[in-house]
Amino acid sequence: MILRWLIFSSAFLYLAHAATLSGQVELTNSQDSAARKHNYSGVVFWLQPVDRDQHIPVVSRHAEMKQQNKHFTPHVVAIQVGGTVDFPNLDPIFHNAFSKFAGQQFDIGLYPPGTSKPVSFGKPGIVQVFCNIHSTMSAIIDVVPTPWYDVTNAAGKFTIANVPPGEYQLHVYHERALPANLQFLERRITVPDGGLVLPLISITETGFVPAEHLDKHGMPYPKSTGSGTYMGGH
Repeated sequence: MILRWLIFSSAFLYLAHAATLSGQVELTNSQDSAARKHNYSGVVFWLQPVDRDQHIPVVSRHAEMKQQNKHFTPHVVAIQVGGTVDFPNLDPIFHNAFSKFAGQQFDIGLYPPGTSKPVSFGKPGIVQVFCNIHSTMSAIIDVVPTPWYDVTNAAGKFTIANVPPGEYQLHVYHERALPANLQFLERRITVPDGGLVLPLISITETGFVPAEHLDKHGMPYPKSTGSGTYMGGH
Protein backbone atom coordinates (compact mmCIF):
# COMPACT_ATOMS: atom_id res chain seq x y z
CA MET A 1 0.00 0.00 0.00
CA ILE A 2 2.87 2.37 0.86
CA LEU A 3 4.63 1.53 -2.42
CA ARG A 4 1.46 2.24 -4.38
CA TRP A 5 1.12 5.61 -2.64
CA LEU A 6 4.75 6.49 -3.44
CA ILE A 7 4.25 5.66 -7.13
CA PHE A 8 1.08 7.76 -7.23
CA SER A 9 2.81 10.64 -5.45
CA SER A 10 5.78 10.56 -7.83
CA ALA A 11 3.48 10.61 -10.86
CA PHE A 12 1.48 13.47 -9.36
CA LEU A 13 4.61 15.53 -8.65
CA TYR A 14 5.92 14.86 -12.17
CA LEU A 15 2.71 16.13 -13.76
CA ALA A 16 2.38 19.01 -11.31
CA HIS A 17 5.79 20.33 -12.39
CA ALA A 18 5.24 19.71 -16.11
CA ALA A 19 4.78 22.37 -18.76
CA THR A 20 3.69 22.46 -22.39
CA LEU A 21 5.71 23.39 -25.47
CA SER A 22 3.74 24.32 -28.57
CA GLY A 23 4.37 25.86 -31.96
CA GLN A 24 3.52 25.86 -35.64
CA VAL A 25 5.36 25.23 -38.89
CA GLU A 26 5.01 26.20 -42.52
CA LEU A 27 6.53 24.30 -45.44
CA THR A 28 8.03 26.31 -48.28
CA ASN A 29 9.32 25.54 -51.79
CA SER A 30 7.45 22.24 -51.80
CA GLN A 31 6.81 19.96 -54.76
CA ASP A 32 4.22 18.06 -52.74
CA SER A 33 0.65 18.83 -53.78
CA ALA A 34 -0.71 18.54 -50.24
CA ALA A 35 1.89 20.96 -48.86
CA ARG A 36 1.13 23.44 -51.64
CA LYS A 37 -2.46 23.37 -50.39
CA HIS A 38 -1.16 24.31 -46.90
CA ASN A 39 -1.25 20.81 -45.43
CA TYR A 40 1.74 20.95 -43.09
CA SER A 41 1.27 17.62 -41.33
CA GLY A 42 3.97 15.04 -40.66
CA VAL A 43 6.76 17.14 -39.12
CA VAL A 44 8.17 15.59 -35.94
CA PHE A 45 9.43 17.62 -32.98
CA TRP A 46 11.06 16.16 -29.88
CA LEU A 47 13.01 17.39 -26.87
CA GLN A 48 16.32 16.03 -25.57
CA PRO A 49 17.36 17.20 -22.08
CA VAL A 50 20.63 19.16 -22.03
CA ASP A 51 21.36 17.75 -18.58
CA ARG A 52 22.35 14.15 -19.24
CA ASP A 53 21.55 13.26 -15.65
CA GLN A 54 17.93 14.35 -16.01
CA HIS A 55 15.52 11.46 -15.56
CA ILE A 56 13.80 10.48 -18.80
CA PRO A 57 10.62 8.53 -18.08
CA VAL A 58 9.69 5.60 -20.28
CA VAL A 59 6.08 5.96 -21.37
CA SER A 60 4.71 2.72 -22.79
CA ARG A 61 2.80 3.63 -25.92
CA HIS A 62 1.21 1.90 -28.86
CA ALA A 63 0.87 3.66 -32.20
CA GLU A 64 -1.09 2.50 -35.21
CA MET A 65 -0.24 2.72 -38.89
CA LYS A 66 -3.20 1.49 -40.92
CA GLN A 67 -2.93 0.02 -44.39
CA GLN A 68 -6.04 1.28 -46.13
CA ASN A 69 -6.83 2.19 -49.73
CA LYS A 70 -3.24 1.17 -50.55
CA HIS A 71 -1.84 3.85 -48.26
CA PHE A 72 -0.18 3.88 -44.85
CA THR A 73 -2.24 6.06 -42.51
CA PRO A 74 -0.96 8.17 -40.89
CA HIS A 75 1.97 8.70 -43.21
CA VAL A 76 4.24 9.73 -40.30
CA VAL A 77 4.24 8.20 -36.82
CA ALA A 78 6.49 9.05 -33.88
CA ILE A 79 7.06 6.77 -30.91
CA GLN A 80 9.43 6.51 -27.97
CA VAL A 81 12.16 3.88 -28.00
CA GLY A 82 10.64 0.65 -26.71
CA GLY A 83 7.22 1.41 -28.16
CA THR A 84 5.20 -0.69 -30.58
CA VAL A 85 3.50 0.15 -33.85
CA ASP A 86 0.55 -1.96 -35.01
CA PHE A 87 -0.01 -2.47 -38.75
CA PRO A 88 -3.67 -3.41 -39.31
CA ASN A 89 -4.56 -4.41 -42.86
CA LEU A 90 -7.92 -2.80 -43.64
CA ASP A 91 -7.79 -3.45 -47.37
CA PRO A 92 -9.45 -6.44 -49.12
CA ILE A 93 -5.99 -7.48 -50.38
CA PHE A 94 -2.72 -8.74 -48.93
CA HIS A 95 0.06 -6.41 -47.74
CA ASN A 96 3.67 -6.84 -46.64
CA ALA A 97 5.06 -3.92 -44.65
CA PHE A 98 8.84 -3.87 -44.34
CA SER A 99 11.88 -1.66 -43.83
CA LYS A 100 15.33 -2.43 -45.18
CA PHE A 101 16.70 1.01 -45.83
CA ALA A 102 17.21 3.01 -42.63
CA GLY A 103 16.65 2.85 -38.91
CA GLN A 104 15.44 -0.50 -37.63
CA GLN A 105 15.00 -3.20 -40.25
CA PHE A 106 11.92 -5.42 -40.13
CA ASP A 107 9.74 -7.55 -42.37
CA ILE A 108 6.34 -8.60 -41.07
CA GLY A 109 5.65 -10.80 -44.07
CA LEU A 110 2.59 -11.24 -46.22
CA TYR A 111 -0.66 -11.11 -44.28
CA PRO A 112 -4.33 -11.12 -45.22
CA PRO A 113 -7.15 -8.59 -44.93
CA GLY A 114 -8.65 -8.04 -41.49
CA THR A 115 -5.47 -8.93 -39.59
CA SER A 116 -2.80 -6.88 -37.83
CA LYS A 117 0.84 -7.34 -36.92
CA PRO A 118 2.91 -5.41 -34.35
CA VAL A 119 6.53 -4.24 -34.55
CA SER A 120 8.50 -3.02 -31.51
CA PHE A 121 11.31 -0.52 -31.92
CA GLY A 122 14.36 -0.75 -29.67
CA LYS A 123 16.63 2.03 -30.91
CA PRO A 124 16.19 5.65 -31.99
CA GLY A 125 16.22 6.59 -35.66
CA ILE A 126 14.22 7.16 -38.80
CA VAL A 127 12.50 4.04 -40.14
CA GLN A 128 11.35 4.16 -43.75
CA VAL A 129 8.39 1.83 -44.29
CA PHE A 130 7.26 0.33 -47.58
CA CYS A 131 4.97 -2.42 -48.87
CA ASN A 132 6.57 -5.23 -50.82
CA ILE A 133 3.42 -5.61 -52.91
CA HIS A 134 2.58 -1.99 -53.74
CA SER A 135 5.53 0.23 -54.69
CA THR A 136 3.59 3.47 -54.16
CA MET A 137 3.02 2.79 -50.45
CA SER A 138 5.50 4.50 -48.13
CA ALA A 139 5.60 5.89 -44.60
CA ILE A 140 7.92 7.12 -41.86
CA ILE A 141 8.33 6.01 -38.24
CA ASP A 142 10.47 8.36 -36.14
CA VAL A 143 11.70 6.50 -33.05
CA VAL A 144 12.79 9.11 -30.51
CA PRO A 145 14.70 8.70 -27.21
CA THR A 146 12.28 10.70 -25.05
CA PRO A 147 8.53 10.82 -24.32
CA TRP A 148 8.43 14.54 -25.20
CA TYR A 149 7.46 14.62 -28.86
CA ASP A 150 4.63 15.38 -31.24
CA VAL A 151 3.79 15.30 -34.96
CA THR A 152 2.28 18.34 -36.65
CA ASN A 153 -1.32 18.27 -37.81
CA ALA A 154 -2.56 19.59 -41.16
CA ALA A 155 -2.39 23.17 -39.84
CA GLY A 156 1.25 22.63 -38.91
CA LYS A 157 0.58 22.83 -35.18
CA PHE A 158 2.24 20.67 -32.53
CA THR A 159 1.97 20.40 -28.75
CA ILE A 160 4.40 18.58 -26.48
CA ALA A 161 2.79 18.09 -23.07
CA ASN A 162 4.07 17.08 -19.63
CA VAL A 163 7.55 18.57 -20.12
CA PRO A 164 9.49 19.17 -16.88
CA PRO A 165 10.74 22.79 -16.89
CA GLY A 166 14.38 23.01 -17.89
CA GLU A 167 16.91 23.21 -20.72
CA TYR A 168 16.36 21.12 -23.86
CA GLN A 169 17.68 20.63 -27.36
CA LEU A 170 14.79 20.90 -29.82
CA HIS A 171 15.03 18.41 -32.69
CA VAL A 172 13.06 18.47 -35.95
CA TYR A 173 12.48 15.88 -38.66
CA HIS A 174 10.69 16.33 -41.97
CA GLU A 175 11.16 13.75 -44.72
CA ARG A 176 11.25 16.31 -47.54
CA ALA A 177 13.83 18.60 -45.91
CA LEU A 178 17.57 18.19 -46.37
CA PRO A 179 19.52 17.14 -43.24
CA ALA A 180 21.51 20.40 -43.27
CA ASN A 181 18.29 22.43 -43.20
CA LEU A 182 16.93 20.41 -40.29
CA GLN A 183 20.17 20.76 -38.37
CA PHE A 184 19.98 24.53 -38.84
CA LEU A 185 16.53 24.51 -37.20
CA GLU A 186 17.75 22.68 -34.09
CA ARG A 187 18.11 24.95 -31.08
CA ARG A 188 18.50 25.01 -27.32
CA ILE A 189 15.40 26.21 -25.55
CA THR A 190 14.32 26.81 -21.99
CA VAL A 191 10.90 25.49 -21.03
CA PRO A 192 9.61 27.54 -18.06
CA ASP A 193 7.01 26.54 -15.48
CA GLY A 194 4.28 28.29 -17.45
CA GLY A 195 5.14 26.58 -20.74
CA LEU A 196 6.44 28.02 -23.97
CA VAL A 197 4.96 28.93 -27.37
CA LEU A 198 7.56 29.04 -30.14
CA PRO A 199 7.41 31.54 -33.03
CA LEU A 200 6.47 30.25 -36.47
CA ILE A 201 9.03 27.79 -37.83
CA SER A 202 9.59 27.80 -41.59
CA ILE A 203 10.95 24.60 -43.16
CA THR A 204 12.18 24.73 -46.73
CA GLU A 205 12.01 21.72 -49.02
CA THR A 206 14.53 23.24 -51.43
CA GLY A 207 16.89 20.61 -52.80
CA PHE A 208 14.68 17.61 -52.04
CA VAL A 209 14.67 15.04 -54.86
CA PRO A 210 12.22 12.10 -54.60
CA ALA A 211 13.87 8.73 -55.14
CA GLU A 212 12.42 5.36 -56.06
CA HIS A 213 13.03 2.43 -53.74
CA LEU A 214 13.58 -1.28 -54.29
CA ASP A 215 11.54 -4.14 -52.88
CA LYS A 216 12.62 -6.10 -49.80
CA HIS A 217 14.80 -8.37 -51.96
CA GLY A 218 16.69 -5.40 -53.39
CA MET A 219 14.99 -5.72 -56.76
CA PRO A 220 12.94 -3.21 -58.80
CA TYR A 221 9.18 -3.54 -58.50
CA PRO A 222 7.24 -4.94 -61.46
CA LYS A 223 5.39 -2.05 -63.05
CA SER A 224 1.99 -3.56 -62.16
CA THR A 225 2.57 -3.63 -58.36
CA GLY A 226 1.95 0.05 -57.80
CA SER A 227 -1.81 -0.43 -57.98
CA GLY A 228 -2.10 -4.21 -57.98
CA THR A 229 -4.62 -6.33 -56.13
CA TYR A 230 -2.36 -9.15 -54.99
CA MET A 231 -4.39 -11.79 -53.18
CA GLY A 232 -1.82 -14.21 -51.83
CA GLY A 233 1.25 -16.35 -52.42
CA HIS A 234 4.88 -15.24 -52.38
